[in-house]
Amino acid sequence: MNARSGVPYDVEPVAAVLAEIPLFRVLGESGIRSTARAGVARRYRSGQIIFHQGDPGESLYVLLDGLVKVVFTTEHGDEIVLNMLRRGDTFGEMALLDGSPRSASIVTVRPSWVFALPRARLLELMREHPGLADEFLRLLGRMVRRLTGQAADLAFLDLGGRLAKLLLELAGKHGQSDDVVDLPGLTQSDLAALIGASRPAVNRALQSLVSRNLISVQGRTITLLDVAALRKRGGL
Repeated sequence: MNARSGVPYDVEPVAAVLAEIPLFRVLGESGIRSTARAGVARRYRSGQIIFHQGDPGESLYVLLDGLVKVVFTTEHGDEIVLNMLRRGDTFGEMALLDGSPRSASIVTVRPSWVFALPRARLLELMREHPGLADEFLRLLGRMVRRLTGQAADLAFLDLGGRLAKLLLELAGKHGQSDDVVDLPGLTQSDLAALIGASRPAVNRALQSLVSRNLISVQGRTITLLDVAALRKRGGL
C-alpha cells in the first residue's frame, strides 16, 4: 500500500530501477525497498507536465522509464529546452536544497513512469545513510560539469558542431540504436533550444549534414550515417 496515495502498487519494479542508480544503491536492498514504499510512482502520457516552473519543490523525482524534457519559460512566454532525461535520471534536486520554487517545468516526450520521493523522507535517509549525502553531492557535481560543458560548447563550437554533438548524444542515450534518433515528441525548435540556436538555423544545419551524407532525416527520425565524421565535427 502506498502511504500517500492509498492505492496498492508493487514496489518491487520501482525498487529494481532505484537499485540501478548510484544515488540509491548505497542504501542497500532493504533501504531501497523502504524508499520505494515511501514515495509515489505514477505513469504519464506523452506531452503531460509532471510539474510546472514555479511549483513548490517538495519531492525528488526519478524517471523509472520513458523520456522527458526540462523546459524553462521566460517572462515573455518563450520556451527553452534545457535538457533531456531518460530512465534512471533524477530531477528536482535544486529546489530541495534551497527551498526555492521549481526553476523549470518537466514535460514528457514519451509515455513515462515517474517516482516521487518526499523531501522530508530524503533528508531522513541522508541522516541515516551518510553515503547517500555523498552520492547526492556527486550528482550535483555532474550537473555542474554538464552545464560547464554546455557553456564551453557555446563558446568553442559552431552551430554545426554543436548539432553533430547533440545528435550523437541523443542517439546514444535516447535512440532506438546507437545510430538512430527517434524522438517523436522533440521538435526542431527543441533541438535549437538545446544548442542555443534558432529553429531556421538548425533546419539549415540539418540539411547541410544531409547534403554531406552524414545523416538522413525521415519525419522526426534522424539516422546517423557517418558516426566518425559526426564525432569529428562535434570535436569529440
